[in-house]
Amino acid sequence: MKEYATEFIRNIALVSHGGGGKTILGEAMLFCTGAITRMGKVEDGNTISDFEDEEVRRTLSLSTSLLPIEFNDHKLNILDTPGYTDFVGEVISALSVADAAVVFVDSVAGVEVGTEIVWEYCNTFKLPRFVVISKMDRDNANFKTALSAASELSPDATFIPVQLPWGEKSEFKGVIDLFNMKARPAEGEALDDIPAEYKEQAEEARIALVEAAAEGDDALLEKYLEGEDLTATEISKGFKSVVHAGRFIPVFVSAAGKTTGVVPLMEAMIEIFPSPADAEPVKAQGASGEEILEASDSGPLAVRVWKTTADPFVGKLTYMRVLSGILAADSRVWNHTKKTEERLGTLFVLRGKEQIGVKNLHAGDLGATAKLGETATGDMLGDKGHPLVIAKPEYPNALFSVSVSPKTQADSTKISPTLTRLCEEDLTLSWHQEPSTNQTIFQGMGDQHIDVAIRKAEAKFQVGLNTEVPRVPYRETITKSGHAEYRHKKQTGGAGQFAEVHMDIEPLEEGQFEFVNKVFGGSISQGFMPAIEKGVKGVMKQGVIAGYPVEKVRVLIVDGKEHPVDSKAVAFEVAGREAFKQAMNAAAPVMLEPVMDIRVTVPEANMGDVLGDLNTRRARVQGMETERGRSVVTAQVPLAEIQRYTTDIRSMTGGRGVFSMSLSHYQVVPSHVAEELIAARKREIGQEEED
Repeated sequence: MKEYATEFIRNIALVSHGGGGKTILGEAMLFCTGAITRMGKVEDGNTISDFEDEEVRRTLSLSTSLLPIEFNDHKLNILDTPGYTDFVGEVISALSVADAAVVFVDSVAGVEVGTEIVWEYCNTFKLPRFVVISKMDRDNANFKTALSAASELSPDATFIPVQLPWGEKSEFKGVIDLFNMKARPAEGEALDDIPAEYKEQAEEARIALVEAAAEGDDALLEKYLEGEDLTATEISKGFKSVVHAGRFIPVFVSAAGKTTGVVPLMEAMIEIFPSPADAEPVKAQGASGEEILEASDSGPLAVRVWKTTADPFVGKLTYMRVLSGILAADSRVWNHTKKTEERLGTLFVLRGKEQIGVKNLHAGDLGATAKLGETATGDMLGDKGHPLVIAKPEYPNALFSVSVSPKTQADSTKISPTLTRLCEEDLTLSWHQEPSTNQTIFQGMGDQHIDVAIRKAEAKFQVGLNTEVPRVPYRETITKSGHAEYRHKKQTGGAGQFAEVHMDIEPLEEGQFEFVNKVFGGSISQGFMPAIEKGVKGVMKQGVIAGYPVEKVRVLIVDGKEHPVDSKAVAFEVAGREAFKQAMNAAAPVMLEPVMDIRVTVPEANMGDVLGDLNTRRARVQGMETERGRSVVTAQVPLAEIQRYTTDIRSMTGGRGVFSMSLSHYQVVPSHVAEELIAARKREIGQEEED
């Protein structure tokens, strides 16, 4: 593949709800440009984009694939993203390096919840975009209905058809190109006159298109107002500026499985979408303050790593976008994030899993390299003497958690590095050790997301993991003051042990723990205080009433006794531990549970079911509103009640409901729930003693 200068590159993300037709469009683009001689099918698992074993097995996209399309002396870097909402992190990463987006709206299903999600992310990155009404050859396809639904996505923009369907359903023959006022059949190349029955409709639609184009250029507006007709080139030029500004959204039609509408769409991508040089410049933080990075070969070298994957044959693959400068193969670059040097070997562009070697990547281009040592997703590479850092995209909070454990003893030594590698590849995955339950918690966006990651751990890293529903990270605290006195006395054959501790405890409003020495007169030496504190902290870590960590407690040592010979640190540690247990039991201990802020978005028809369900989960509804025909509920719900809410909400709404979740606060567990937890803990202890 030849090198392409910045002005001949287009970086375009394909986004939609699952099943919108992104992958088959990428396949059709490759076929129409001669890169492949036969089109694959998603359901057959043989497309260029979906090459991972799990993608073939599930017949859906799970990660973003790169498809460089060479067409009319330009290179279209197509980023085919997953549509399933569990894998939204891949969409965010792709949009962060794209200069434009194509949003697919199914001609039958219309706008779905995934469509709305990706549209909002396109807004976040301020990307110009097209809408493609896809699968126009399907039974029940309806262009007008789909267009009307799409227009609701953005009340502030005008959706302008630049193509009309030439027939629908089984009669879909091609597209009517309103730029050139010609009908274009499935193969896309030939230009035919518009059939008579479509001429009036096409002329009306063209007027709207020309008026939109005229708004983008004063000279064109003057020409139009004087009654002169605009050429196809002039329309494209004027239309380009209003599309970049987000005021107008061009609407296309296609049936990519039959390659219908594919060539005109690629032509429009070149004509209307910005090159990296025309796109919004990137703001970076340099040594002397903020810098504006123009996509120029002559600028400082600035390369952003937007994705990393483990490849079973070449090791770690690093996906990059060159923001500025020229990146050369077999060179050395400085990782500004890790403060280390990396040696680049071969550079290549990826076509699915195929690696096509190149010598240079110019400003604005996308490419990859293998076997970098320290570099991870989000890192910046460049010249050591010119440090540059750009802000990372924001990713949503995890919605689904599992507790993971190794299948074998051999797996146990590799579990931490494997989870870390998985989280480096996908920034919506995370893991941590939960001290309150002593479990390894692995978090993602949904059950499918976690399942894919667990399978990847086994296939790519040879680590077997078992999963189960995690225990809720409850806490313990006190509601009033308590007092206890404990004497530890142990006499064996030799030296004995003696320590006596008098302890007060009280609730702590600010902070988690406070230890205060209130002993006067030297009844306990200052040197024994660390041992007492150690004993208290040991109990706080293990819990007193149900085995969960204790928090928000002030401990005051008010008196005690020591022995000139038998008192030792270990004796005061034991006395401190036992005194704290007794004081805590005297201070009306309670359990605390994590409460989550959630925001649920569902179709209006499902509102009643969702509210009824939330009421069974001890939820406190904070508010209800309507956004673009969908109902939005905000509520606070105990984590224990919504650990599997991703699955439940999809089941209730037929996959059309979504929610976000974040920790709000901890609150006291209702007594009947706490009793069950304490009883379960006692059974656990009894079982452990029997074992």
